[in-house]
Amino acid sequence: MKNTLSASTLALAFGAAMTLSAAVSHAEDGAMAKEKCYGVAMKGKNDCKAGAGTSCAGSSKKDYEGSAWKFVPAGTCEKTASTTSPTGFGQLAEFKAKTK
Repeated sequence: MKNTLSASTLALAFGAAMTLSAAVSHAEDGAMAKEKCYGVAMKGKNDCKAGAGTSCAGSSKKDYEGSAWKFVPAGTCEKTASTTSPTGFGQLAEFKAKTK
């Protein structure tokens, strides 16, 4: 008995593999959702926005600036410690840092 694969069988197998691959990729994208979190970045480690006169990423001048944000996993910002935030945790919007 001779086993051979037809072009249509190969195309069907390839299509099924691509469908599964796309489903896994989509699931990973959802698991990796990020949000901007203000007040949690360390000096020079922000992802963007650090106030007037800054160029963006890596431009924060001090730890926990209320005007600098860092990408964090979605849903974790307001649970991440921030010593300058009025609540003691990261914020989803820019804030004026509290003084010590």
